[in-house]
Amino acid sequence: MDLTWMAWTQPTAIFFAVIASLLLTMTVWEYFSPGGGPRLGILRFESTRGDRLFVSLLGSAFICMAWLILASLSLWWGLAACVVYALLVFRFV
Repeated sequence: MDLTWMAWTQPTAIFFAVIASLLLTMTVWEYFSPGGGPRLGILRFESTRGDRLFVSLLGSAFICMAWLILASLSLWWGLAACVVYALLVFRFV
């Protein structure tokens, strides 16, 4: 199968592998601990683990886009900012 038109570079493959592993991990976690422990966070809406994962992935996408536009530092620093953001989302949202 010729997939050269998709430009599958190593970073692209790693990106999709990480997203797939996050989804798989959340699925296994939900299987062993159903319900996701809904809670009311600082955004004042009830959220589960899946909701917090979605919010952290969406926010991380915006952080990376803003980093590429506004910062002259390496994108690895933007990734570090995304990890900190995701930890904060899972802790406080």
